[in-house]
Amino acid sequence: MAPTPPTPPTSPTRPEPSAAPAEGNPIPGLYHHPVPEPDPVRVDAVSRGIKAWALEEVDLYPEDWEEEFDGFSVARYMVACHPDAPTVDHLMLAARLMVAENAVDDCYCEDHGGSPVGLGGRLLLAHTALDPLHTTREYQPRWAESLHADAPRRAYRSAMEYFLQQASPSQADRFRHDMSRLHMGYLAEAAWAQTDHVPEVWEYLAMRQFNNFRPCPTITDTVGGYELPADLHAQPAMQRVIALAGNATTIVNDLYSYTKELAAPGRHLNLPVVIAEREGADERAAYLKAVEVHNDLMRDFEAEAAALAAACPVPSVQRFLRGVAVWVDGNHYWHQTNTYRYSLPDFW
Repeated sequence: MAPTPPTPPTSPTRPEPSAAPAEGNPIPGLYHHPVPEPDPVRVDAVSRGIKAWALEEVDLYPEDWEEEFDGFSVARYMVACHPDAPTVDHLMLAARLMVAENAVDDCYCEDHGGSPVGLGGRLLLAHTALDPLHTTREYQPRWAESLHADAPRRAYRSAMEYFLQQASPSQADRFRHDMSRLHMGYLAEAAWAQTDHVPEVWEYLAMRQFNNFRPCPTITDTVGGYELPADLHAQPAMQRVIALAGNATTIVNDLYSYTKELAAPGRHLNLPVVIAEREGADERAAYLKAVEVHNDLMRDFEAEAAALAAACPVPSVQRFLRGVAVWVDGNHYWHQTNTYRYSLPDFW
């Protein structure tokens, strides 16, 4: 197995590297960049704020889920991913949306009562908390009442209300679009689960381009207190950079959550599992190949981001590309250091 490639020189899209976090071990051979430890003052402020929001504003979870909520460490996650956020309030925008998305995934799709059966209907109604229903006066009140019916809808509604206080109309529409992509990915995975279908590797990667972290780095400008104009965001080159970032960060999740998913009931699709079944590899070889798939995506992301930074020296483009790169690195940091949730397989 090839050693981890060296950290590239500083570029317009990435700040100077710093010492690796002490907690947790990175996956051997995984191409990543260390990040500074998140500001503990901000972590504490976001941690207190997000828990108060979850308990007092949206009644997100019952008492026996508290340890799991705390173990998610969303404050450390968001502070690592958004070091340029001007205030704690800006960090809270990202934290609420992240927690809300996780609640939808858990309660509708996976760990806490989720099921592929009927998922489309649940997701559609939850999506109206982000992209509101425009209907007749007779039916509007019943829809509005439905947004308080369960924890995922309460969380989506509230998190989006806060987001709209800072986001421009184009930033809000961008986020809604990316959430539609996410929900479509959930539905594809659910359909495969219902038919017990293991996709080809390329099909799985297509699903993961939609069922992935893209909504998180795509709001990096809102959380940073500025705006990447809509015409610049819509450039094909920018869309490719964002897609590659989302794909790479999502494979990081597949790799770090591998042992957690193997221990869970039923079969969970992730890239190593799909490679093993579709390419006839043993578990170790499939996992190591998935590491290389991630590394290829990361190298493509960095090359495309550097090319775009050189071709479009607009300040908002430069800052947005740096923000996405930092989000990619912060996402790896959180997965590596979240030993409450993740442990590595014994493949080395």
